[in-house]
Amino acid sequence: MNKNLLITGMSLGAVLGSAYFMLSGTSDRKKHSLKRHTGKAMRAVGDVFDDITSMINF
Repeated sequence: MNKNLLITGMSLGAVLGSAYFMLSGTSDRKKHSLKRHTGKAMRAVGDVFDDITSMINF
């Protein structure tokens, strides 16, 4: 099993689960802000994993 895929899947699941929980009872303005911040966080996590894999592959 690839540990990278497992960690990525777990982190994305946690982020998406938290976002869904927060979006279920918030106003439209807060929903837009939360979606934007969640997107940024997901990209940051992806960048971190890419950096870690590139360091491991050297």
